[in-house]
Amino acid sequence: MNIAACLPDMAAAQPNATAVCMPLRRARTGRVQYKRITYRELDEQSDVVARGLRACGVGQGVRAVLMVPPGLHFFALTFGMAKAGVVPVMVDPGLPLPHLKQCLAEAAPAAFIGSPKAHFARVLFGWGRTTIKKTLTVGGPALWGGLSWRRLLAAGASEKGPALALTRADDVAAILFTSGSTGVPKGAVYTHGNFAGQVKALRAIAQVDPGEVDLPTFPLFALFDPALGMTTVVPQMDFTRPAAANPQWLVQAMADEGVTNMFASPALVGALVRWALPRQQTMHRLKRVVSAGAPVPPKVVAQMVSLMAPGGRVVTPYGATEALPVACIDSHEILARGDCTASGGGVCVGKPVAGTEIAIIPISDDPVPTWHEDLRMPPGALGEITVRGPQVTRSYWARPQATALAKINVAHSEDFWHRMGDVGYFDNDGYLWFCGRKSHRVVQGARTWFSVACEGVFNAHPWVRRTALVGVTRAQQTRPVVCVELNPEVTLAALPPKHALPPELLHELLTLGRAHEHTRDINQFLLHPGFPVDIRHNAKIGREALAMWAQRVLQ
Repeated sequence: MNIAACLPDMAAAQPNATAVCMPLRRARTGRVQYKRITYRELDEQSDVVARGLRACGVGQGVRAVLMVPPGLHFFALTFGMAKAGVVPVMVDPGLPLPHLKQCLAEAAPAAFIGSPKAHFARVLFGWGRTTIKKTLTVGGPALWGGLSWRRLLAAGASEKGPALALTRADDVAAILFTSGSTGVPKGAVYTHGNFAGQVKALRAIAQVDPGEVDLPTFPLFALFDPALGMTTVVPQMDFTRPAAANPQWLVQAMADEGVTNMFASPALVGALVRWALPRQQTMHRLKRVVSAGAPVPPKVVAQMVSLMAPGGRVVTPYGATEALPVACIDSHEILARGDCTASGGGVCVGKPVAGTEIAIIPISDDPVPTWHEDLRMPPGALGEITVRGPQVTRSYWARPQATALAKINVAHSEDFWHRMGDVGYFDNDGYLWFCGRKSHRVVQGARTWFSVACEGVFNAHPWVRRTALVGVTRAQQTRPVVCVELNPEVTLAALPPKHALPPELLHELLTLGRAHEHTRDINQFLLHPGFPVDIRHNAKIGREALAMWAQRVLQ
């Protein structure tokens, strides 16, 4: 089994269909010039890359950092590496430098494939100094030694033999580091079997028709397009800042290329809605928006659907770097359950995807070494979400303690469960509800508040863009505090002293909270000018940073 085998299959089935459409430049008139590559061309180029890597000593099982911006080189490289059996190590380049250096040290890569900018950072900060033996520079001269792109292709063109390595389902295919939104990122170890399970689940969720066109605003999701038979249109944007993408450029790309599918973070979907609604700018060919990384507010889902083609839908898969997708829900189901979110029931994330089993177990911060059925809690009981299935990764790279905390072994079996680190419950209809991260719960004696469940109550206020529950400790007692970020259209003459809310808004939020048992005792609110968010999707709220900020404000 090799996850790249989908590419030669697609090249044989539709050799002249466009695989990747890459924007080259934007004229003064606003028109965009594109470069296109067919499935046959991409398959042939990635074959040359695979043979070139192997000829240059970067072969099957070799771990290689990949830091190349999305583009034609990126696609040829990722499929070429997979064909050669090379293990790409992927880390978000926007991570804090100490975290990034630690991730690369843990991965102990033997090769580094990157842009000139990435190589400059590698040399400057000493990334992989003791382990990296081979380097490849893409998109410029090899100023710090090693291979150039031209030399790699020349080596690959003269090399003979099959491009596709004889990898097995349990062979390591990639090390993908988490976003680090709750600490130092961990490297999830993906096998070829994990990727195959992921593709199968995504195919069932998306239900893609032949000839569809995708606009993926998260690069890794573009790599699934050949397996799903879609053309990839690379958007003009900074992929490290999706929330800052230019909505007008995205809509133009949709119109120019007939985009039918888009992957976008909740932050980007919100930005697109805020730009398009006042302009009555519809996206009449867009059939499907897949959004992941954080919950999408029901109001934003409804607004997005109103801008899409008739019958268009917003699909929100639930999961994590270690296991995606786990569950999935469609826009019509989200909107039917929005009232429960506003009353504190959490966010409905749907039903388990085919081939995946989800169980709710008691909340604990300790390892659970062995699975037993007594752990499984009944519908309605709130606990930690655990999952098993072919797309679920088995371990973290070089993090045995983190692996022990996150995995539950099944006795006398190779099977295991993954602890998502999220809190939730099943309702009586089999839908899974997400109530927040386990690490974000606020505990005061026998009382516990769960972040997403509480925030849904206050997010219902029309002035509020989003809220974040944090714990603040004073006099050795922890109490819940809600940080509030206002909608962009709400303007205040001046920020109230010590980040207090305007009296009218404070009164209305207290009234909302007192209507529900689990928010009745929350009476401390702080106004924040703009929440810190994760670097990958710009959607996960940095509650750890907010908690430290709230602690300082309330001292």
